[in-house]
Amino acid sequence: MSQNKDIKCSFCGKSAGSVESMITGPGVYICNECVHTCNSILTNGEEDTAGKKSDQNSAPMDYKELPTPREMKEYFDTYIIGQDAAKIGISVAAYNHYKRLYSRIDQDDVELEKSNVMLLGPTGTGKTLIAKTLAGLLDVPFTIVDATVFTEAGYVGEDVENILARLLSAADNDVERAQRGIIYIDEFDKIGRKSANPSITRDVSGEGVQQSLLKIIEGTTAQIAPNGGRKHPEQKLTEIDTTDILFICGGAFVGLEDVIEKRTSRGGMGFTKELLEANSDREDNLLQLCEPQDIVHFGIIPELIGRIPVIFALRHLDKEMMLKILREPQNSLIKQYTKLFEMDNCSLTFDDDALLEVVSIAEQKRPGHGDYGMCSKQP
Repeated sequence: MSQNKDIKCSFCGKSAGSVESMITGPGVYICNECVHTCNSILTNGEEDTAGKKSDQNSAPMDYKELPTPREMKEYFDTYIIGQDAAKIGISVAAYNHYKRLYSRIDQDDVELEKSNVMLLGPTGTGKTLIAKTLAGLLDVPFTIVDATVFTEAGYVGEDVENILARLLSAADNDVERAQRGIIYIDEFDKIGRKSANPSITRDVSGEGVQQSLLKIIEGTTAQIAPNGGRKHPEQKLTEIDTTDILFICGGAFVGLEDVIEKRTSRGGMGFTKELLEANSDREDNLLQLCEPQDIVHFGIIPELIGRIPVIFALRHLDKEMMLKILREPQNSLIKQYTKLFEMDNCSLTFDDDALLEVVSIAEQKRPGHGDYGMCSKQP
C-alpha cells in the first residue's frame, strides 16, 4: 500500500490523502473505496449468475405445457400396438403426476399425492415399452431395474437404494433432473411374500425388499453412494428426494387370475369349470377385475400396495394385433427378412395367407410369453 498523498486512484481519481488506503500496482493505483465497489459488483454478479443457473435447473416447466392425456395416448399409438385401456390409464396418471409436480399453484390446502402405477400382464405385452415411451415423450430420465436382484441391506445382493443410483446415472448425475425422472421396476411380482404365514427365517429377497421400497416409493430423502454399491462410513453420499419420482411397477403375476376367480366366485365345478378354464379370454377378463386385495393375497404387502394407487392390466394379443406387429414396426420380422434378402439382391414378399399362418402358429405358442407382444420401434 502507498501513503503518498500525490498519488491518485486510477479509477475514481481521488488522492491518497482523501481515502483510507491506496493499493499500488505496476503503474496503476486503486483506493479502498473502489476495491469495495468492485467487490460488491463481482459478488452480486456471481449471485445473479448462480441464481439464474439454479433457476434453470430446478424451475419446472409450466404444467400447461404438458401434453394432454389425449396427446399422450396418440403418441403411444405410434409405438405400441393395442392395449388401449392401459395406454389411456397411464396417460391420465402421468399427466396428473407431472401436473402436480410442475404446477405453481399453492397446494397448502390440498395435498396432491403421487400417481405411481402398476402394470399387470404376461411377458411381452408391452409393459416396459409403455414406461420407456412415456419417458421419451416427457423428456425425463428413465431407468429399468429388475426387482429380483435386490435384497435387504446387509445381505448378498444389491441394496434397494441402488435404484436411485441408476436413475442418477441416467440423468448424467444431475440430481435436480433425476428427482423428476421415471423408474420402471420389472419382475415386481417376484418379490411377493413366499407365504402368507410368518416364518422363522427372514424373507430377505421378498418381503424384506418390499419393506425397503416403502419409503422410497412414497417419498423420502435417501442417501446413496454416487456409483451405487454398498455404503462406507468415509464415503461421500448424494442426497436424492424421491417425492417427485414416478414409479411404474410391472410383472406377469402368474396365478393372480386364480386369486381373482376365487374372490369373484366365478369358479365352477365339473363341466362348468372345464369350460371356464378352456376359455382363452379367461385370464384377460379376470385380470381386468383385479383389486388391491387380490395383489395383497398374491404376496405384496398392503403398505406397499397403498403407495401404488393406479393399477392396470394388459391383455393378451389377438390375431389383429399380431398382424399389425408383423407389419407396422420399423424392425418387424417382415421388414427385417425383406431387408436381409435385399442385401443379397433377392426380393421377398409375404401374402396374407402366409401371415395368417404365422399368427396361428404364434397363438399356439402362447404370445405374450415371448417378444410377440412388443412393438419394438423405439422412441
